[in-house]
Amino acid sequence: MVMGPTHAMSGAALWLAGSAVADVVFGIDQSSAELVVGTIAVSGAALYPDIDCAGKVTENKGGSTVARSFGMASLLVAEVVERLCYWFYLLTKSKKDKKRKNGHRTFTHTAVHAALMGLGTGYLAAEFGKPAVIAILFILTGLAVRGLLPTSVNRHGWIITTAVALAASYGMYHLLPENRSYWILGLGMGIGCFIHILGDIITKMGSPLLFPLPIKKKRWFDVGGGSGIKAGGKEETRVLLPILTGVVVLGMFYNLPEVQQLIFGSPVTETAGEVGGSR
Repeated sequence: MVMGPTHAMSGAALWLAGSAVADVVFGIDQSSAELVVGTIAVSGAALYPDIDCAGKVTENKGGSTVARSFGMASLLVAEVVERLCYWFYLLTKSKKDKKRKNGHRTFTHTAVHAALMGLGTGYLAAEFGKPAVIAILFILTGLAVRGLLPTSVNRHGWIITTAVALAASYGMYHLLPENRSYWILGLGMGIGCFIHILGDIITKMGSPLLFPLPIKKKRWFDVGGGSGIKAGGKEETRVLLPILTGVVVLGMFYNLPEVQQLIFGSPVTETAGEVGGSR
């Protein structure tokens, strides 16, 4: 199995841990609905950069977890993205950059791309409001479901992923408060893409995080790699994934109102429409 579940779990773990720190250190509160939406969004976004790995589109086989999420539709998108990334690599590579046969782990695996996706997602959500929000949540929820529940999804196929994503995104659409900015989705998208890249850096292949900065005369220098862990290997499945799962469980447990009341000694009140209030 590839790193799909680990990427998704790392996104959830980072968002929950970051939310806890923001709450304790800066007094930034989130409602339960906002916390759930943010966690799911970042989990899905943490899979997104692998949209550059298409597999055999015409046979509906292979490809990354992301490419298989919505059946033939997402496989076709992945095919287009992979080819665009490959052509972009050929146009921008230096003489020292290695030869490649595809576009996997190129532009979508850079900090520049993570920033652009975060800004673009945030702009769409803020500019067009809930219609854009439900579309974004539909895609990210589908990716999160595919990453967090790979066994169930593989058994029942992409139709289940699509149905669950549609139902969940519609429900979250109604849970989100009115009259507020949805730039937080852009933040979640950017963070999710970045945590994906960091996850790939610790693998043997590495990732061109710092493109287009020239490093050792290479524009597409792979940060990490070499002696990193093998994607889908024992280090990932038996060590990294269980640790991330533990962080997610602890984060969810910490954010329970009853637990926070026990820790802080006073009832925790949720604001239905504000983010950034103090306890």
